[in-house]
Amino acid sequence: MSDLNKLGLAEARDALRKGDVTSVELTESCLKAIDDADALNAFVHKTPEIALERAKAADERIKGGDAPSMCGLPIGIKDLFCTKGVPSQAASKILDGFKPEYESTVSQQLADAGAVMLGKLNMDEFAMGSSNETSIYGNAVSPWRRGNDDAQLTPGGSSGGSASAVAADLCLAATGTDTGGSIRQPAAFVGITGIKPTYGRCSRWGIVAFASSLDQAGPMTKNVRDAAIMLETMCGHDVKDSTSAELAVPNFEAMLTGDIKGKKIGIPKEYRMDGMPAEIEKLWSEGAEMLKAAGAEIVDISLPHTKYALPAYYVIAPAEASSNLARYDGVRYGRRAQLAQGDGITEMYEKTRAEGFGHEVQRRVMVGTYVLSAGFYDAYYNRARRVRTLIKKDFEDVFAAGVDAILTPATPSAAFGLGEMTEADPVQMYLNDVFTVTVNLAGLPGISVPAGLDKQGLPLGLQLIGRPWEEGDLLNTAYALENAAGFVAKPGKWW
Repeated sequence: MSDLNKLGLAEARDALRKGDVTSVELTESCLKAIDDADALNAFVHKTPEIALERAKAADERIKGGDAPSMCGLPIGIKDLFCTKGVPSQAASKILDGFKPEYESTVSQQLADAGAVMLGKLNMDEFAMGSSNETSIYGNAVSPWRRGNDDAQLTPGGSSGGSASAVAADLCLAATGTDTGGSIRQPAAFVGITGIKPTYGRCSRWGIVAFASSLDQAGPMTKNVRDAAIMLETMCGHDVKDSTSAELAVPNFEAMLTGDIKGKKIGIPKEYRMDGMPAEIEKLWSEGAEMLKAAGAEIVDISLPHTKYALPAYYVIAPAEASSNLARYDGVRYGRRAQLAQGDGITEMYEKTRAEGFGHEVQRRVMVGTYVLSAGFYDAYYNRARRVRTLIKKDFEDVFAAGVDAILTPATPSAAFGLGEMTEADPVQMYLNDVFTVTVNLAGLPGISVPAGLDKQGLPLGLQLIGRPWEEGDLLNTAYALENAAGFVAKPGKWW
């Protein structure tokens, strides 16, 4: 078999079980693809020795006949996940040289299942960004191009390296994290599948924290079946994470029947934004028609507090970030600034944080500290928390009325060029999260499925939002949408 790196998880798993291919061969194919793709800047810490060692162990395990689904499958790990003995920097200068002595729960579960780690993937610094332009490693680059244009495009953010690597077939799948859309938006930009599970479904232990009440890990894969396979391995209760849910993890793959007859799919009127490109509007309508043709009932719904979601998110997330990032002080780990004669501890904190954090992280820490400060706490932070409760109730009311899933666009546009969104107006960049942040604020599962191309030949995604803890049902609806959309486009190789 040639081009083994182009396989998905399910295809590769089945080939491994039949003995058509070995994990070592799969891994070597991916390692070669990674070495040939430095122009994408997706992998920032390559771990070929670890990969080949795990691949050999996986081959032995498969021969023994007791291998789980993920065994022997080569994947990439976002740089936000702590990996023992391997640099885990959250794409920040302040964690330069940090090699943890422990493994995050999610990456440990994948390793225990026999998955092969190829290396660490690029991302926005501390997961703060929507374009992967805030990374200390430099920009991750999308494998897609607009028509015959050579302009470099964003793979989305913050999980931009994961998106780029999966779309360019450098790995079979990758881990991502989603605080306000950081799995779903990049997945939509590069034409892959990305699911954010219900808050508490995956352990956050050992994942560098951005906003603790919003962060959630999930898989980024080539299709819905692969997402179901990988998500099952990533989920599960963890005593080390107090927000982790003590719930059984179903066999998500077994729930993929494609039968959605009688399911009620809600179309929220508040997601019809002013200035939404006609192509996104058209794709959304087509997606609803596809689900209707598959037997679902399409109903109009209202989520009245949607318009407050973005401002509420950009109060809550920076507030939690400023609290979480207070620990980076140059004392215990990570980078410490060079101090001048006579500098005390205050100067050390100031210089270390000024040098170590990039502009976007500094901006959010300052906003977060401001909204938590005396005199502003009630006006901003507490008010945002109350709005969050109302947004959550909107969804609860819709689900209580019998809606099974909600269909929306995943992004307000196709991928934009690197450098096109200016530093001068960060709000323009924040608007990219307009369709995704509500899902994090309400703690719900959401999935992005590639559904078409725009007139410049770039992927567009649709988002499905599900009931809490019903990822299996959500994946099945996504599977029906994927089958109907028939998206098979791949980027032309230029790198």
